[in-house]
Amino acid sequence: MDIIDAHHHIWRIGENGHEWPTPEQGRLYRTVTTAEFETLARGVGVTGSVLVQSQPSDEDTDFLTDLGLRCFFVKAIVGWVDLKSAGAVARIEALSARPKLRGLRPMLQSLADDWLDDPALAPAIEAMISRGLRFDALILEHQLAALIRFCDRYPELKVVVDHAAKPSIGGDYPGQWHEDMAAIARLPNVYCKLSGLLTEAPPGSGEDALHPYVSRILTEFGPLRTLWGSDWPVLEMATPYSRWLELARSMVPEPDWPDVFSRTACRFYGLDQTGADTFETPQPGIVKAPLHA
Repeated sequence: MDIIDAHHHIWRIGENGHEWPTPEQGRLYRTVTTAEFETLARGVGVTGSVLVQSQPSDEDTDFLTDLGLRCFFVKAIVGWVDLKSAGAVARIEALSARPKLRGLRPMLQSLADDWLDDPALAPAIEAMISRGLRFDALILEHQLAALIRFCDRYPELKVVVDHAAKPSIGGDYPGQWHEDMAAIARLPNVYCKLSGLLTEAPPGSGEDALHPYVSRILTEFGPLRTLWGSDWPVLEMATPYSRWLELARSMVPEPDWPDVFSRTACRFYGLDQTGADTFETPQPGIVKAPLHA
């Protein structure tokens, strides 16, 4: 079975608009490369990935789209644009022509809860819709209500909730997260990433702690709108890559594996059903070789 990791990062400390991680993040404060990630992922059977921005900067997005030309393990890229800037529409139009750029992600978890309610977003969102770009929603659980309003206003925009809105695992359950996830799942344009959960859980957590949340995600979104991701290397703060994949497999019913671990990511990000993209032919002057970046 093909496996697509629908969410991981690459960064270079001190380059490409780097802001995070900082030295306070310990082992995360290091340059991470496509070569390191590909070796790790292939070692447990992953066959392709979606590379997601980690810095709110044009430099980071340019860096990632350049990587995409040379790293064929990466099947899709999610970049960043200042969606309220005067140049947002022109930037979106330019980025949409770049191979593998499939979506954009504003870093909503660091923004005001009412940021999504601003009418100034409309031109950029309409440009995303017209160009067929997806919207990765990096939010915290208390921002779900704002995201519901946003998604309801733009039913033609395909949206995925990153890390299931980072629920407070180990706290009160079911709680408001439970209700809000059910509400947003009723919108057919919204998907959910089964990722980032272990870093929201108490240290050493396993299936018992995560299962109610995974079960809720699958119940509300179903396997056709749930996609698995690692959130590597942030994942390393909680557990090794292989353990998270093993845990996820243990909590997702086996008949749903093809969708959750591959097909849903392919559908959402516009890949074919094997995880290949439409840009596998090397660009002129580009050598098809591993990129140590």
